[in-house]
Amino acid sequence: MRKFQATAALLLLVLAMSGCKSYYESLFRTQDLDERFRGAMYYYDKGKYRKAAALFESMVFLSQGTDKEDSVQFYNAMSNYRYGDYITAEANFNKFLEVFPRSTMSEEAKFLRIKCLYEGTYRWELDQVPTQKAMSTIAEFMYDNPKSEYYDVCKAMMDEFGERLDRKAYEGAKLYYTMKDYKSSHYAFKTVLRENSDNRYREEILYYTALSSYKYAFNSIREKQKERYMTFIDDYYNYIGEYPRVSERKELDQMFVKAQKYVGLKTGLDSAQVAAAAQVAKEEAVTPRSSKNIRADRQNTRRAIKEAKKAVKEAESRSSVARKVNEDISGTQKQNERRKARKERAEAMKLYEQAKAKAKEEKEKNKEN
Repeated sequence: MRKFQATAALLLLVLAMSGCKSYYESLFRTQDLDERFRGAMYYYDKGKYRKAAALFESMVFLSQGTDKEDSVQFYNAMSNYRYGDYITAEANFNKFLEVFPRSTMSEEAKFLRIKCLYEGTYRWELDQVPTQKAMSTIAEFMYDNPKSEYYDVCKAMMDEFGERLDRKAYEGAKLYYTMKDYKSSHYAFKTVLRENSDNRYREEILYYTALSSYKYAFNSIREKQKERYMTFIDDYYNYIGEYPRVSERKELDQMFVKAQKYVGLKTGLDSAQVAAAAQVAKEEAVTPRSSKNIRADRQNTRRAIKEAKKAVKEAESRSSVARKVNEDISGTQKQNERRKARKERAEAMKLYEQAKAKAKEEKEKNKEN
């Protein structure tokens, strides 16, 4: 008996499913627009959006020139939107707005198109072209509909997109700093603020701009350090001018004191800078030179020797050229050229000897440490 009941129930279920399938397929065969529209709305109301979308799509040409044309196109886009096909839904909403710009459903269609564009954007790490397209569409909507019920939602989207673009610009510049390419990171951070001075990460950007210029100066050869430390001092004042009471200032204050001491500036110090100067003096008096500092000094010395050798070669080359000057040049001119070449060579040799002496001094210090 139980086996018979189970078989009957299964048969009824199969018949029911077969009936539903026949009804759905029959809607595609009928040329009665009203009947097909009612069937499509039935599936839409039941939450079967894929079937509804297929039915509405089949009515697009059938409904042209009728009073149901706008409803068919709108619910065609809505069905795609409901089951998550945002690309197709956005295209359908856009088509609806082109054909029926004055429809009573146009404002909702515009907003839902924006929602489709929003869903099609990516995280800040990825391509932001879809984000920029969405922002353009949202800005147009907000301008045309300042009193819309969707205005606040659109504003929130714009804020989110703006933060996303700001972060991408900031993180892109910071990548150079992480790679220790301080010259490139300094330029990149400057470019970010030049293109958008209201970047939400302005404080961090100014901070890393100053850090980049200091580390770039610190790792430079001595002949170029003074100029580059002056750049850092300018970046430092830009930072503390806007953010005078942040905790990160302590590190920059100590860098500023060292840079100021190196370039020989005698400007007045505020209380934070005085405290930083005392800390620097304490560290220099008590803390022995680390192996990292020793390696940095060796690198600077090697760079200086390399530059000096290059200068010697250039001076010798110019001297050789001077000796081969055309015979038509007057004796006075020849004498001046030779004198200039000898002077340049002497200066270059002096620079070379200083670099060698510095290298020897550093070697002795390293042995003591």
